[in-house]
Amino acid sequence: MKLIPLPAFTDNYIWMLHDGRRALVVDPGDAQPVFDALQAHGLQLDAILVTHHHPDHVGGVDALRDATGAVVHGPARERIPEPLNRLAGGDVVTALDLSFEVIDVPGHTAGHIAYYCTNLDGAPLLFCGDTLFSGGCGRLFEGTPAQMLASLSALASLPGDTRVCCTHEYTLSNLKFARAVEPDNAALAHYAAQCEVVRANHQPTLPSSMALELQINPFLRTRERGVIRAARGFDPSAAQDEVGVFAALRQWKNEFK
Repeated sequence: MKLIPLPAFTDNYIWMLHDGRRALVVDPGDAQPVFDALQAHGLQLDAILVTHHHPDHVGGVDALRDATGAVVHGPARERIPEPLNRLAGGDVVTALDLSFEVIDVPGHTAGHIAYYCTNLDGAPLLFCGDTLFSGGCGRLFEGTPAQMLASLSALASLPGDTRVCCTHEYTLSNLKFARAVEPDNAALAHYAAQCEVVRANHQPTLPSSMALELQINPFLRTRERGVIRAARGFDPSAAQDEVGVFAALRQWKNEFK
């Protein structure tokens, strides 16, 4: 199986997984990059996995389904173009002879889901949409801080070698904020320097790994003393428990320049 991030718009990635003959894609907000990749590699599109309803994740679904007959899988509780195989946490969907466990991850949107696959060669795969980014997390457009913290905690419990396939190239801006939260985090400083080189060479910083995110992502480190102290420095009244620490961090990131 080959994993390819297809750039779309200004900073989206549409993830493609293929075996040399058949392919699946995740969150195709734009159909054209997928059509181009299918043609370039001589692939048939079998399946489309959707994590949430935002237009930059579903905008290409209709065109791809109509042109290829691909089966579309997506969240049970969100408005996604039909026909759709609707999924919720605990469900398992099969595509390319691989099994994907569905994880409910509300927060960015109310019905956001993620897909987790272990039965392939190499490390497990996590397609997490806009819930988890490298060094960051999604904005809370429809959910609460408590929901998002629970969703991130569920993802953080996955094995450390899990490949984290986020859908935006937000890494450098996220790491700038993360270093403001934890200026003395050596792992974070090292990773930021690596990512600067990668982006200077016009390469994706993704996928990340769960083990790495646990070292450098402040939104997964809300129990760390330094993160708690920084969150309380931003909003002493809010950061009184773990949910409050997370909420303060998220608001700080919203305002961060």
